[in-house]
Order: sequence, then structure tokens, then C-alpha cells
Amino acid sequence: MKRLLAQLHQQWLNLLPSAATSKGQHFEQVAERWLQARGLQPVTRNYRCRGGEIDLVMRQGDTLVFVEVRYRARASHGGAASSVTRRKQHKIVLAARHYFKQHAINEASQACRFDVIAFEGDQPDWIQNAF
Repeated sequence: MKRLLAQLHQQWLNLLPSAATSKGQHFEQVAERWLQARGLQPVTRNYRCRGGEIDLVMRQGDTLVFVEVRYRARASHGGAASSVTRRKQHKIVLAARHYFKQHAINEASQACRFDVIAFEGDQPDWIQNAF
């Protein structure tokens, strides 16, 4: 019985969001509001496909903006912005292509860019056209 209760407790704990996940979601919300205050309009959050994920899809005028949000408590290990590796960039681009296909948007005629909002502590750093 004790073992069964321990297993059920562990399964219940696995359903709870991790501290990193909830912190990531918090900073995605902060980034979305911060970008809205600068004139961008939200389109969708956490767009997922098999190859990757896009934290925020925003619109600035006629441009779709795919935003990666990164948080680091400290700048050690290169900081938040540098954590967006080439591999991560590739996955975001693949997810953006999937987004275009799913929404019947012509890639060639739709202006888009890839931005990073990097938080080190509570301060956002907006890197437009990051890659």
C-alpha cells in the first residue's frame, strides 16, 4: 500500500509544471505584454509542431515576428541571448515554415523576422532580426 501511494504521489508530481516551465511561461507573458506596449500585436503563443516551438508569434504592421523568449537569472554561461544556439534557431525556422503552411501563408510574400527577448534578471533585451 505504501508503495502504491508513493507511485501515485510521484505521478501526481509529474503532472505539475516544473519550476523552469512555470518560470518560462511567466517570462513569455511578460515579454508579450512588453512587446504589446511597443506596438506589436499578439497572434499566438507557444506554437508547436513536430520539429520545434515558437514562444510568441506577433505582428508589427505587415510583418510577422517570431519571438524566442529566454531567461537567465545570471549572465554566467554566456547569458540568455547566447543560449539561442544555431540548432535552436534552425528549429524555430522550421516551426515558422510549418506555421506558414498551416495558415496558408505564402512564405515568399509575407514579411517576417526572428527576434529574441533575452531576460537576465528582470530586464528584457529585445534583439530584433536576431537570426
